[in-house]
Amino acid sequence: MKAIGVSGPGKTDVVLLDLPEPPPPGRGQIVVDVEAAGMGPWDRLLNTGGWDVGLRPPAALGVEGVGRVRAVGPGVQGISVGDRVVAHDAPLPGGSGFWAEQALVTAAHVALVPDGPESVVVAALPVNGLTAVQVLETLALTAGKRLLIINGGGSTGALAVQLAAAAGLEVTATASPSAAERLRDFGASEVIDYHDPAWPERARTGFDAALIAAPGTASSALSLVRDGGQLVSLTSDAPRSERGIASTDLYVRPDAAQLARLATDLAHGRLRVTPEPVPLVDGPSAYDRVAAGRTAGRKVVLVP
Repeated sequence: MKAIGVSGPGKTDVVLLDLPEPPPPGRGQIVVDVEAAGMGPWDRLLNTGGWDVGLRPPAALGVEGVGRVRAVGPGVQGISVGDRVVAHDAPLPGGSGFWAEQALVTAAHVALVPDGPESVVVAALPVNGLTAVQVLETLALTAGKRLLIINGGGSTGALAVQLAAAAGLEVTATASPSAAERLRDFGASEVIDYHDPAWPERARTGFDAALIAAPGTASSALSLVRDGGQLVSLTSDAPRSERGIASTDLYVRPDAAQLARLATDLAHGRLRVTPEPVPLVDGPSAYDRVAAGRTAGRKVVLVP
């Protein structure tokens, strides 16, 4: 089968591969025919040792995707052959990921996809959506509280803006001017141009919490959080706590129930995503753009 990934141990170049099909699913596993698979900046960690997901090269990369169930292993309940499912899976049970025509997946990490949205749209959801949900769950802010989202125009930030606004939070986001109208439409009450070196001075202080989705911005954001507030970084650079502020790093985890709710919100129009579909064979060049942050806020999704 065609796949995009790394050709051997220690290899860092992402290339087109011809891999064997996954083995028959074991207990608690399923095999899916992949219809769409998401890409993100985290994928560069899979083949550089930064995120150990059990990759066994030669192997496809990718920890999120949508597909039709091809085979079901023993002990799996509520999932049948032919079902359309979505998953964020890590570690990868077969040592190989979603950037392929087929993938072996942990059934407990899978959610059924509601009728309506196309697979390429749903595939833009898992890692970014779960991250946004888990940040807001960690912060546990109540309606009316003020949240600062750094890089609100990115794939995770834009979903966090929508979820936070729906929860009644007052959201301020940093983003490029080209994303401002979209984020206001998503519910942001204020959008600040991050290109302006003086943006921290243009923001009102006293935020109850800050969500960091851009490297190198956490310290500036911390200065805008009130005493006793919270800061959560998605870029592994949460600064030392000060003024009683809880400052932590967050790493996404698979959660089928959360993913099912996200897929339902997407199907009912309560969430919007902006995928950029790319043919699987063009995956290496797409990966280079994603790793370099050259996606203009759009989520790249590979389509076999």
